[in-house]
Amino acid sequence: GGTVIRSNRTRRATLRQRAATTHAAAKIRREGVATLATHAIAAGLGIKEAASVADSLRDKAEKAGVVGIAGRAFRKGAARPCTRYTQREVAALVALYRPRKLAYRTAAARLALAA
Repeated sequence: GGTVIRSNRTRRATLRQRAATTHAAAKIRREGVATLATHAIAAGLGIKEAASVADSLRDKAEKAGVVGIAGRAFRKGAARPCTRYTQREVAALVALYRPRKLAYRTAAARLALAA
């Protein structure tokens, strides 16, 4: 490809992020449960950051006594096992979550408020 105008690239990235956040939030409203990464994306995190927060929250699940619902996630035609959680269960996990990074702290606050 040729050169890309920086302002257009950032505008597209912002739109992509906003669409992902809206899509994730709609899925949670529609189904009532979602994976931890989907909850984090709905809280406004990017995909990489959401995966990081989800891993941290997953570690807290046993301590919080949160089980979730076993399910299957589909991507590129492959089915993988996953665990889906309600907003209330995510809030219980967030209560034990102590992030250092500011972006993760604001996401944790949003996750706690969502329940």
